[in-house]
Amino acid sequence: MDISQLKIAVLGGGPGGYAAAFLAADLGMKVTLIDREANPGGVCLYRGCIPSKALLHVAKLIDESRHAKSWGIEFGEPRIDLDRLRAFKQGVVTKLTGGLGQIVKLRKIEYICGQASFDDAHTIRLRRSGGGEESSRFDRIIIATGSRPAVIPALQIESPRVLDSTSALELCDVPGTLLVIGGGYIGLELGTVYAALGSKVSVVEMMSGLLPGADRDLVEPLEKRMEKIFSSILVSTTVTSVKEAENGMRVCFEGNQVKEPERVFDKILISVGRKPNSEIPGLDRTRVQLQPRGFIQVNKHLQTDEPSVYAIGDVVGEPMLAHKAAHEGRTAVEHIAGHKVAFEPNAIPAVVFTDPEIAWSGVTETQAAKEGRPVKIAKFPWSASGRATTLDRNEGLTKLVLDPASERILGVGIVGSGAGELIAEGTLAIEMAALAKDLALTIHPHPTLSETLMQSAEVFFGTSTDLYRPRR
Repeated sequence: MDISQLKIAVLGGGPGGYAAAFLAADLGMKVTLIDREANPGGVCLYRGCIPSKALLHVAKLIDESRHAKSWGIEFGEPRIDLDRLRAFKQGVVTKLTGGLGQIVKLRKIEYICGQASFDDAHTIRLRRSGGGEESSRFDRIIIATGSRPAVIPALQIESPRVLDSTSALELCDVPGTLLVIGGGYIGLELGTVYAALGSKVSVVEMMSGLLPGADRDLVEPLEKRMEKIFSSILVSTTVTSVKEAENGMRVCFEGNQVKEPERVFDKILISVGRKPNSEIPGLDRTRVQLQPRGFIQVNKHLQTDEPSVYAIGDVVGEPMLAHKAAHEGRTAVEHIAGHKVAFEPNAIPAVVFTDPEIAWSGVTETQAAKEGRPVKIAKFPWSASGRATTLDRNEGLTKLVLDPASERILGVGIVGSGAGELIAEGTLAIEMAALAKDLALTIHPHPTLSETLMQSAEVFFGTSTDLYRPRR
């Protein structure tokens, strides 16, 4: 197969889509990338990962400036200039998306700003944003249309006082009171931003704890900190109704912890997950199959039931993470090119960019218990970390999930400042089938937080220098 003759269409310019398009171009294929935005970037760069992390950086700076009082340094309360803050956030987005636009040109990719629909398994109908419609035939098509915020029908209210993860990032104002419906990572991250800027933030979560599914010992330090920065946290609580009132949004609650069954908030942010953008016009003219929750069904090569059509990223299932999408995009293109590849990762890292951050990869303790899988757990508390002490952030924890027989590292979990920067080493250890001994024997620089990975392995063997545990 002469791949230089292959015509590839990629529907969606997010991290999965542009990663696929760029690799296909590098391999010599003729690539057309289609997206509604003027440049690639997708939800991640325009309305998700990147702008939220820019604002979370600001939130952390504000929090640290206040915390500095305990070190004998006082800056006074910050003065927030929302116009300049929005400009900073938008500048980050513009720089990154503009850079991707330049890379598209350098790689000689045809970029179409518009929308696409299927005429058949090889033919795409393109509607350009500036006007005009055309049909083009492609040898292979990659669907990378991403996801959008999920909605609760009972809470669907058209009001500027009701935000989702997209509108919340616009920072139109800083409401006096804000209710975040949903205690998942998006709600907690955005709640952290608004709390730092001055809002009195309340969070309501229908499950028994924040970040459902994450290990409780990792969530506990975050919950303790959230209790200090949020006005209230209501778990095991449901929102039964939301109505617009003269002075705000009137919200009714139901649950054992509810002391005030009805409260009024200036604004509410609904953050209850995301749903795939799989309702592509004309998709029913192909053999592509959808799963019950709307995800596109694919095999380990990211190929759908229609051999000429591939799908990647959020639209094919959880975890809905940009780095997963990017790797899926590369796998799909390599398979199209005839390489023997499959998307079969042993671990996909996840990071919650709150303060403290939570990160995990591989098998979690919660997952192992649910599956009845025997594991050994080794933990190193950051209260024994020299570097964490110098940062005055001892609430962290690093833990390993290990196979009892082989002592192989199956999973890694970290909570603490910068946990997201540390989890990659744990992911590599899992992918390389490293043993606890491998991690214990790897010399880590001192004093760093990365040492806690080595030290947690030492705890497993009862030989930790900085923490006494009886020898195994």
